Amino acid sequence: MAAKAALMVDSIADQLYRILVERITTGAFAPGSRLDPQAVADEFGVSRTPVRDALARLEHDQLIETRPRSGTFVARPGVSDVHEVCQLRKGIEWVATGLAAAVMPAAQIADLRAEAVAAAEAVEKGDFEPFFDSDVRIHREIVAATGNERLVRARSSVEPFVAWLRILGATGPHRAKGSTARHLQILDAMAARDVAAAQEAAAVHLDEVEEWTVADMDSNAIST
Repeated sequence: MAAKAALMVDSIADQLYRILVERITTGAFAPGSRLDPQAVADEFGVSRTPVRDALARLEHDQLIETRPRSGTFVARPGVSDVHEVCQLRKGIEWVATGLAAAVMPAAQIADLRAEAVAAAEAVEKGDFEPFFDSDVRIHREIVAATGNERLVRARSSVEPFVAWLRILGATGPHRAKGSTARHLQILDAMAARDVAAAQEAAAVHLDEVEEWTVADMDSNAIST
């Protein structure tokens, strides 16, 4: 019975975590706003234990911060956060792209490329959602193709933060054309099984994403 109860608590904590991540990364909870653990518990009719567990995960992801004698607050992402996340992504995805270039099925690469091209055409018509979907899928599937669960988990840990920056206005749609060009370069190198070229394109892409995101933040395109 104790084991079953623990699983139920874990399940509730997971659900709360996903709900709170969505609220933060969609802007429903603004950067700097206070997050009341008791209010969360009351809203969902649960005890403080799963709420505490969910908040611990959010703090680990650096989406919230606890201030002594003040409370828990939604974090305010800054330039240093962008540097750290992009450096982590670069390390993970440089390795992952090299591994995936050797093993990802040609049909899968072709499918990702076709979707990226279609997304670019949609951007020309003012529709950016296909690009955002293609962007997430390309990076996620390249890492998944490695079969390395630790790489997958490490990459997944920063996905909420990356999505959050997009909602807040950094790495906005005006960057779609440049990102698409790099995506196609990566995929074409992978299709040719050119590991070095694929890794180089991935590294340049992440450097550009970092540069663009910082520029957007510095130009006040993002307000936190």
